[in-house]
Order: sequence, then structure tokens, then C-alpha cells
Amino acid sequence: MIELRTPGELDAMRAAGAVVARMLAAVRAAAAPGVRLTQLDEVARDVLADAGATSPFLGYAPLSTTPPFPGVVCLSVNDVALHGIPTPEPLADGDLLSVDAGATLDGWVGDAAITFPVGTPRPEDLQLVGTTERALQAGIAVAVPGNRVGDISAAIAAVGRAGGCGINTDQGGHGVGRTMHEAPHVPNEGRPGRGVPLRAGLVIAIEPWFLAGGRDDYRVDADGWTLRSGDGSRAAHVEHTVAVTADGPRILTALD
Repeated sequence: MIELRTPGELDAMRAAGAVVARMLAAVRAAAAPGVRLTQLDEVARDVLADAGATSPFLGYAPLSTTPPFPGVVCLSVNDVALHGIPTPEPLADGDLLSVDAGATLDGWVGDAAITFPVGTPRPEDLQLVGTTERALQAGIAVAVPGNRVGDISAAIAAVGRAGGCGINTDQGGHGVGRTMHEAPHVPNEGRPGRGVPLRAGLVIAIEPWFLAGGRDDYRVDADGWTLRSGDGSRAAHVEHTVAVTADGPRILTALD
């Protein structure tokens, strides 16, 4: 668990977060029908190289049974909710694409995600993305000193459940700082007033991921990474790295 103690440390995390924001913007600009997921991964690699940063995703293997992740971004299409591998699969018109990106710069990590339609949007996809983005903003709004992790979890779930979305707490937000995944775990559903206290200096990745079908279950492909909705419905995933400060939450992965 990282707790920033100086303005310089906050600035360093903002610099890492800015690289992530540029990665996401570049991938979004390049995504179009016919573009291969591997090509989008190359776009993200170019942003990292230009910034002198590295990817905490590339080669990541949290378990001995999990093969190292082969990309610098997770590219999750349609019913894939999380951890989609950049394959040669081309995007199709009407696909829903989630992009999760991370960057390590000068020993500090940023982590963020976006979801958007490719080509012609479906109204139901726009509704799902809008609900997920509102849940992220609700979670960020309560990331203030004196609250607890459960307040973030409850705020996210209130928006998601009202929107008829499925929510699973196996995967969720987390502390971030010198490494990509640190304490505390920040689930996307929980009880207010419970969990780790939020103190000024704490940095967390807040990341709702919702399932359009309303069910909470998922399945993992044989590759050990690709996480899909259990009912085949589409999914959305959005995320920001956020610093808890005495002046309110500071988003560290937004474009200036």
C-alpha cells in the first residue's frame, strides 16, 4: 500500500498517469473496423517508447499457472470483460472495445481503462458505457479522507445495480504505486463504512466493470487470461488511478 508523502511523489505518479492517458487516447484514435488488436498493441508500445516508460502488463504472471501476459494493453471485445489478449483478430463495425493500459515511469505506475464502440455504436452499448462511467465518477467522488473503501464500493454498486448490470467482486480496483497491484483491494460492491480507511496520500485504481446481462458470473478462457461474461452479454470496464488528498480526490490518469 503506497501513501504519498511529498508533492514530488504525487507529480511523479501524475507523470506516469499521463503516459497511460496518452496510450488510451492513441489506441482509441487508431481503433476502427478492420484494425487488428495486435496493431493497437503496437500503437500503445510506441507511446511507451516515446515516453521512456515500460509496461507493467507485459510479461505479468501473477500465478505460476498463468502464462506471462503478451501485450502492453488488455484489449477486450464485446463479451470479454477483462484481460483480453492482443490477438491478430480484426475489429468489426459495432464491436465494443475495452482498453486497459498501464505504464511504469521512473519507478511509479499508472493504470487506467476506457470502453468505447468501434464504428457504428449500438444504443444499448452506449447505455452500458454511460452507466459504467457514472459508477466510476461516483466511486471517485467518495474517495476522500475519513471514508473507507466500502464507501467507494457501495457508490459504484448503487449505480451499476440501478442500471441493471451484473457486478462481480472477484476482480476490482486496487492500490497502485511502485507496483501495479498493491493493497487495498477495492471491490465494485460492498457496504459503506467498512474496509480500509482512506487517508490522504493513499493512491488507488478505481475500476468498475459491468456486465450488460445483469448476471454476476463469468468464465475464463483456456488461455488463462480472457475473462468473459457468463451469459455472453457485453461488458464495459473503465478505470482511473486516483490519489486521496486533503483537497479531494485527484485523478492521475487524465489527459491535461
